Amino acid sequence: MTDTNGGGASPPLAWRREGAVVAAAFALCLLGGAMSIEDKVTAPPVAAYVLAAVSCAVLPLRHRAPTTTLAATIAAGMLAPALDLLLTPFIITPAIVTAYSLAVRGERRAVGGALLASAGLLAIASLFGAYSWKDASRMVVVAASPVMAGVLGHAAQNRRAYLAAVEERARRAEESRELEARRRVEEERVRIARELHDLVAHQITLANAQASVAAHLFDTRPEQTRKSLQELIDTTGDALDDLRATVGLLRRSGDAADPAEPAPGLSRLPTLLQSFRRAGLEVSFRQEGAARPLPPGLDLTAYRIVQEALTNVTKHAGTERARVDLTWNRDRVTITVTDDGDGARTTPDAARDRPPGYGLIGMRERATAVGGHLSAGRRPDGGFVVSTDLPLPPARDTGAARTEPADDRAGDAP
Repeated sequence: MTDTNGGGASPPLAWRREGAVVAAAFALCLLGGAMSIEDKVTAPPVAAYVLAAVSCAVLPLRHRAPTTTLAATIAAGMLAPALDLLLTPFIITPAIVTAYSLAVRGERRAVGGALLASAGLLAIASLFGAYSWKDASRMVVVAASPVMAGVLGHAAQNRRAYLAAVEERARRAEESRELEARRRVEEERVRIARELHDLVAHQITLANAQASVAAHLFDTRPEQTRKSLQELIDTTGDALDDLRATVGLLRRSGDAADPAEPAPGLSRLPTLLQSFRRAGLEVSFRQEGAARPLPPGLDLTAYRIVQEALTNVTKHAGTERARVDLTWNRDRVTITVTDDGDGARTTPDAARDRPPGYGLIGMRERATAVGGHLSAGRRPDGGFVVSTDLPLPPARDTGAARTEPADDRAGDAP
């Protein structure tokens, strides 16, 4: 049984569906009027046509006034015994259709109304003549028919509500997946931007420093100039290699790519410090505590923070000296980069014309991403300090010997 209220169908299609329902109800109502007590089917009397016409005439109104239509169709059905017609489920088909439609609309009182109407129908119909047990069973079926229609309507309505809820959950899940995908893309974009910033800022700063040295010594010390230019070539070559590897992350998964090199870590710290020394920055290194291998992500974070901090010293500090301290504790490693500069390399006019950088922002983001903390600011006795605490995973060998504090100005790293 279908509730044809037109829904989202076009008007011609809705009218055709409604006409089919009314025609079917009229035919079944006539069939009920043609049935006799002997279970024989004869030609429907005029009263059957009148009853079917009246009942089905109000049937299209069930979409606008379902309760009124239900009362009218049941009242028409109760007239069957008075018109000398056999009261059967067929003859109250319009009432059954209306009870179903009312329940499908989600009316909570639909079943209750159908029960009261059916009880009234049975009570009134029992006033006409005496009935056998066979007649009583038929009357029970007649009375229960609208109730069953209401129950089926409620079941259909619940199923529609369930399907709508499933569709809504699927839609929300799809939106959640899209939001999660956008979030991951945004995180990856920021990560790659951070890598590019660190690489470009570091290598270009070193190249600029080496070019400045070469220009300064060009007339007086040609051999030293030639050495500085060769270091400049090496620096720019390394920059291109690092840039190519980082941009390779933007390749699609289906594109061919060269095998990726391992990400840098603290094991490459000597090479990093040496590159700054070649650019004219005297970097001293000190380590305290027992060093141990770090997870790749944490290792890369530590390396990049040292790299960016020294890059900032070269660009802004106005000094030729810097110091890197690594302190290993049981549950964290502390990295401190200090200088004694006064920021003379960045004039007020240059600082005003230059857009704000992302060095400190990137370092803080890196530290926060691995659960650490970074602080940066002026030192009371002059210069600048960048300090970060990064959490360490549990040590496998808790009895490892600790390394005594050592001041390594030759640049030996762990």
